Amino acid sequence: MKVIKRNGEIVDYNRQKIVNAIEKANKEVEGSEKASKLDIEEIIAGIESLGVDSLGVEDIQDIIEKSLMELDKPELSKKYIIYRYKRELVRKQNTTDKSIHELIDGTNDYWNTENSNKNARVVTTQRDYLAGITSTDITRRFLLPEDVVKAHDEGIIHFHDADYFAQNALHNCELINLDDMLQNGTMINNVMIEKPHRFITAATIATQIITAVTSSSYGGATISLTHLAPFVRDSYNKYYKKYEDWGFAKELCDKYAIRDTKKEIADGVQTFNYQVNSMTNTNGQAPFLSVCMYLGETDEYKDELAMIIEEFLKQRILGFKNEKGVYITPAFPKLLYVLEEDNIHEDSKYWYLTELAAKCTAKRMVPDYISEKMMLKLKKNKNGDGECYPCMGCRSFLTPDRLMENISKAKNYIEGKGKSYCRFIQGVVTITLPDIALSGLELAKNGAPTEEVYEEFWKIFDERLELCHRALQCRHERLSHATSDVAPILWQHGALARLEKGESIHPLLHHGYSTISLGYAGLYECVKAMTGKSHTDNGEAKEFALKIMQHLNDKCNEWKAAEDIDYSVYGSPIESTTYKFAKCLKKRFGVIEGITDRDYITNSYHVPVFEQIDAFTKLKLESEFQQLSPGGAISYIEVPNLTQNIPAVLEVIKFIYDNIMYAELNTKSDYCQKCGFDGEMQIDENMEWYCPNCGNRDHSTMNVARRTCGYIGTNFWNKGRTEEIKERVVHLGME
Repeated sequence: MKVIKRNGEIVDYNRQKIVNAIEKANKEVEGSEKASKLDIEEIIAGIESLGVDSLGVEDIQDIIEKSLMELDKPELSKKYIIYRYKRELVRKQNTTDKSIHELIDGTNDYWNTENSNKNARVVTTQRDYLAGITSTDITRRFLLPEDVVKAHDEGIIHFHDADYFAQNALHNCELINLDDMLQNGTMINNVMIEKPHRFITAATIATQIITAVTSSSYGGATISLTHLAPFVRDSYNKYYKKYEDWGFAKELCDKYAIRDTKKEIADGVQTFNYQVNSMTNTNGQAPFLSVCMYLGETDEYKDELAMIIEEFLKQRILGFKNEKGVYITPAFPKLLYVLEEDNIHEDSKYWYLTELAAKCTAKRMVPDYISEKMMLKLKKNKNGDGECYPCMGCRSFLTPDRLMENISKAKNYIEGKGKSYCRFIQGVVTITLPDIALSGLELAKNGAPTEEVYEEFWKIFDERLELCHRALQCRHERLSHATSDVAPILWQHGALARLEKGESIHPLLHHGYSTISLGYAGLYECVKAMTGKSHTDNGEAKEFALKIMQHLNDKCNEWKAAEDIDYSVYGSPIESTTYKFAKCLKKRFGVIEGITDRDYITNSYHVPVFEQIDAFTKLKLESEFQQLSPGGAISYIEVPNLTQNIPAVLEVIKFIYDNIMYAELNTKSDYCQKCGFDGEMQIDENMEWYCPNCGNRDHSTMNVARRTCGYIGTNFWNKGRTEEIKERVVHLGME
């Protein structure tokens, strides 16, 4: 007979364990209440006589309890029940104390490298992590089904952001409706913020809004510079009137008003950048902020918007000073530059901005590029019209349902247009694709034909997807009980809605207004395991990869139709989790060359970092997969130092415009504070960073910036992600 343990593991039946359990209860009672050896033998004989192939641990314990009661030994039965209960507590005991101790002492590599944008040694970050440890513990023990927790622990799925799940009012990423909040006023900490009348004031208020919003959520937030553009005109008009009142001629009024306005824009942008990077939100970090630069969002204020974009790019090219006073590459804000007809050709009016963007990318890795042309093809609303809008955070795109009803009660709602801003993500659960393939291939070891192996693959795939589905339903259900009072800045004062006090946010979770994300990871390793080839082969492997992506979409559409919840396929930005997945795969399946022999797995649909492929082929290939990742995706290419070859950057930008919706160029921008080396820090065979000039290995005296998951990281990474960074090949040469 076999015994099925609580974690699903099947082990051989061991009668001595029953004897031990009853004897432990025996020690707690006296006299006739004790079970004799004969009593114990009869109980065991009863279990063994059932004639079944297997029994669950709980079933065996139920039989023992019932048998003890039938022996008329109530005290013994009670002690056994207490014994069972205590064992259950031991199994479910939290790990909070140990985790907190390791975090505070700085002895745990996980906390020190969990997030490359967080420094776990500073008290503000530790405070967030302390709350996160408690939340994770509560989530695991009380809020999630045991099979979901088990699958998460084994790396079969990943339930993201469990450290924020205990609270029922926290969501992932958002598009802040900054236009509504600035034009119609808002409230921050019970203080009314009225409409500003100058650009510099609007820019400052925007940073306060960003900090408040990101303190009430846990993902990335995005604003658009378009929403600041009207205040540039307000500033110009103030300056013009001043010089007019002084009696200046119209030409001089205009000349000096423009001069003063540009100075105010420079001051306002500098203030914005200082504020965003110096303020700490309740997550113990600077806001994970993206700033969109989209000329096509406005006709009336396009020239004013261009002035703001120009200043943002100039200041980012300069960089921010480190403690040595040297200009370095900052992590935030992430810049999103939309490519369109007005800026993509040499004879376009705003081509000068694209040239400036190219210089900025070559020097500081941003901006990233959104192609209006491609996005209009891929993002169509219910009326069949193409939509172009920024992503939430680093990569999260909503499906543009564009409802006509003003569900959020936004004051800037325009009938018939719907809204992109004030939309958000409810949360993410990621499926590990390589585990599905390797689980299915277990049949092949027993000589099963290829057809059966693939049948098993799709069967396991559906089972795992349903597990993700239930985990995502837990996320949705958790949020569904929240009211607007839990985060007034979000739900009452315009960031995401203007609901009444006490009003439920539940309607915002349905009808396509927000999305909930089915993440996926390791498409390359999955396809490699099943076909023996990379999905870059333009043949069998690529075809299979596209089928996998389509299947993810089909399931999301099926769930959406049944529940009116906008499930969407999302290329997960797994940072530390890539290492976790790799370790779990090795533990479950051993080291398999080309699949589990590294300490990381490939993000989403990406071509693996070590595969030799040129930039244009990579972007073109990945564009086919990007359109099957509608909830979120980003592609990138690795490039050398191109600060002296801006035409090469511009060629890539033009290619992005014509071929892929969203992409970025990864460069290296490092600095050694000990010797002044300004170049690329290296990684040795032990995955340790060092300065190639002086050998410095002290992280606290090195400024290293690398793109890891859409955002730029500056606080170093775990072993798995570091190995992935080390193995990246360059996709674009200098020629």
